[in-house]
Amino acid sequence: MSTQPVVGELDKIATDARRRIESAPDKETLEELRVELLGKKGVVTGALRGVGVLPADQRAAAGARANAVKTEIDQQLVARQRALEQNRLEGLADSEWVDVTFIPDGAATRGHLHPLTQAQREITAIFSRLGYQVALGPEVEDDYHNFQALNIPEGHPARDEWDSFYLTQGGWLLRTHTSPVQIRFMEAHPPPIRIIAPGPVYRHEATDAGHESQFHQVEGLLVDEDVRMSDLVGTIEYFSRSMFGADRRIRITGDHFPFTEPSIGAAVSCGICKGAGCSSCKGGWLEIMGAGMVHPQVLRNGGIDPERYSGFAFGMGLDRIAMLKYNIADIRRLRENDVRFLEQF
Repeated sequence: MSTQPVVGELDKIATDARRRIESAPDKETLEELRVELLGKKGVVTGALRGVGVLPADQRAAAGARANAVKTEIDQQLVARQRALEQNRLEGLADSEWVDVTFIPDGAATRGHLHPLTQAQREITAIFSRLGYQVALGPEVEDDYHNFQALNIPEGHPARDEWDSFYLTQGGWLLRTHTSPVQIRFMEAHPPPIRIIAPGPVYRHEATDAGHESQFHQVEGLLVDEDVRMSDLVGTIEYFSRSMFGADRRIRITGDHFPFTEPSIGAAVSCGICKGAGCSSCKGGWLEIMGAGMVHPQVLRNGGIDPERYSGFAFGMGLDRIAMLKYNIADIRRLRENDVRFLEQF
């Protein structure tokens, strides 16, 4: 048997396949062609089987031509598929384009900053006028910076005030306050120091109208020569009146913290009940911060000589400040992401 009839059939298959592939209008048609030509029962597959019945001396030439036809058809199918995809993409500009500048009346609303972000920016602006800069630190802390360097050694009863979230390895924990930022800053910068340290903190607390397991704090630190308690009180009064207005009363009382000596607490009158007492304040006052003169041992732990330098520190809950600023009765509203609530701000 001559190879000519087999080769001629293969040439005809190749010519016909090229024409049909080039005119395929879509990917579905192209897939049907692939199965018809190259599938298990396809035309080219059948021709390859015919090569097997040829004499041995003719089989090689016919087989080479059959494989070449199969490769050509494969390449044409791929090329046509790419061309169809390119045509589809180019057609999107006409069939599926969107005018991003077109806003139908009432179909879109303008977003704004979250009340916590607004409060933090205002606090930052107030203290920047007093020469403070923002300092940041890690949210996952070691025990030394979170407790020990702040005059709270292992076994100290003050640790009971912070129900901490500990990691399973290495003694690391989610920071319970942003005070570790103060230690880290003192370790790296000599006085004079004026910083605020805003950021999230974590405590294992039952959630109610005034408490959350995750909330935000803003801590402050000033270290310089001849810093006095009167400087701290003046700073608190300036901040409170700048943040809440002259109509809010300010109350400063004695307190105790391991990292300050002496220590004070500051509160402002509730803006919801005007000091009469409500579910939000329970007595007419809402505490805004704890503060005090930095303990000499904390200065030493930060690498600062307490014989030459003194300083004060304060810490406030950003969530509580936002509640006071905007008269929000329940701290949980700040994280519910209810648009009806947030759009009020």
